[in-house]
Amino acid sequence: MLDGGPTGRQVLRKAIGSQRRRVATGSVLGVAHQGCEALVPVVIGITIDQAVSTGSTGALLRWLAVLAGLFLVLSTCYRIAARITDGSAEHASHHLRLVLGRKVLDPRGGADKGRLPGALTAIAAGDATRVGATAAALPYAVSAAAGLVISAVALLRISLPLGLLILLGVPPLLWLGHLISRPLERRSEVEQDRAAHASGVAADLVAGLRVLKGIGAEAAAVSRYERTSRDSLAAALRAASSRAWHDGALLALTGVFIAVIGLVSAYLAMRGSISVGELVAAVGLAQYLLGPFQLLTYVNGEFAQGRASAERIAEVLAAPPAVVAGTAALPRPVAGRIRLSGVSYGTLRGLDLDVAPGSLIGVVAKDPATAKDLLLCLGRESDPDEGVIELDGVALTDLDPGDARRSILVAHHDADLFEGSLLDNVRAGAADGTADTGPALAAATADDVARSLPQGVNTPLTERGRSLSGGQRQRVALARALAADPPVLVVHDPTTAVDTVTESRIATCLKQLRSDRTTFMVTTSPALLAATDRVVVIDEGSVTAEGSHQDLVTADPAYRATVLT
Repeated sequence: MLDGGPTGRQVLRKAIGSQRRRVATGSVLGVAHQGCEALVPVVIGITIDQAVSTGSTGALLRWLAVLAGLFLVLSTCYRIAARITDGSAEHASHHLRLVLGRKVLDPRGGADKGRLPGALTAIAAGDATRVGATAAALPYAVSAAAGLVISAVALLRISLPLGLLILLGVPPLLWLGHLISRPLERRSEVEQDRAAHASGVAADLVAGLRVLKGIGAEAAAVSRYERTSRDSLAAALRAASSRAWHDGALLALTGVFIAVIGLVSAYLAMRGSISVGELVAAVGLAQYLLGPFQLLTYVNGEFAQGRASAERIAEVLAAPPAVVAGTAALPRPVAGRIRLSGVSYGTLRGLDLDVAPGSLIGVVAKDPATAKDLLLCLGRESDPDEGVIELDGVALTDLDPGDARRSILVAHHDADLFEGSLLDNVRAGAADGTADTGPALAAATADDVARSLPQGVNTPLTERGRSLSGGQRQRVALARALAADPPVLVVHDPTTAVDTVTESRIATCLKQLRSDRTTFMVTTSPALLAATDRVVVIDEGSVTAEGSHQDLVTADPAYRATVLT
């Protein structure tokens, strides 16, 4: 499913097919329930004709026992079937979320293109639930259809016109129900799309709440969310209105159909074509038919919403990968030599750069967009439009993205922390999760952060590490990157919220810890640049100057203006 670009129908069939055993078992039990329920008015009619009309106590007791048996079977089957069908919906939804999770976490990327993170969460939650609900709805459809067939057979035995009335009347009703469900399907898709966008906007605003407060943009943010929320509410109301019209129209058609059956039954009884017991059975069956028709109305609505959600899930699964997986292998061990030759991507224009293994290199990008584009290419989140990036002589495009990222770790400036202890967050970067994180904590001065917390490194952190200050979060994130100990580490502005004294300590410790590893520091911090072996200046997409930090400060006014002001 991840690579085949599934359609919405395929997603729907796959979700139901993954629960085929539960669906089959629920359908069998549902058929038994509906069959017993359809036979109840038939048995009552027989009881009237054979026991009440004749005054036979034995016949009355015998048919009452049959009636009790029917109620015992139908109630038992219903309880078990309901439990199984609900389980099929939950398992199908869970399966879809796993598939979506694998697609989103695929090293090749692409699933998040053009979507906010909150939108993907809404698809994995709301849309997966709606598609999973079809696995629970299908047994109801099967049992309702079986109930209609059993009712038709019973009425055929009572009267040929009554049986034919059901057999000929049900197909047009089902066809009309399908036509009526089309507006609901369209509006449900719009509803889910608007809801996902609102969730994405909300997540985006919450993530940048401190920045918004810092620049005084709270009013603009609230206004943006209000507009998005109103659009989502309007779409939800339209979908709810469409569902109401859908259910109401089908119930009205069903009511008319059942009334016709009752009138025809009464007419046949008046003519003497059927007995009193058969009249009672026919009227009881007509009333019973309301249940299967209500089930079919419910199933029709669930499938209309499920088809719309399946299309949205299919769009995510069919999203093309951002990069293509290669099959080449790196030499072992990885030395860490990086060479960029004629790289063009975004703001990068024919960038050439050669970094020896074990070097600590500073990269000063005057345009923040240039730094972002460089990091995307080094982390193989995107491939260059032109040129090549090589690691130990092997082009990154020839490598599997996962292998490339295990060798080149890009620690973005806005790296998030997760719920869990401070130590858990740092160990998340270690290869085996149990390595000694002490040197990484010390190099990032995150050990000072731990000492200031009530439970030290075992202190739980809140979502995104918001229980820490900005500088503390940066130091913990840097410790996590250092604990991974990759052959090549790329850090982007890792100390912007750290005081100058601490920044100088980090620069010295980082140089010592990474002495035998290649390290890029994309930054304009003088303290960090002073610890590097070489500084490369990138302006207008290409290298315009390089040398030691001190030489550039002395000889290059443009460099001096960039890093010292």
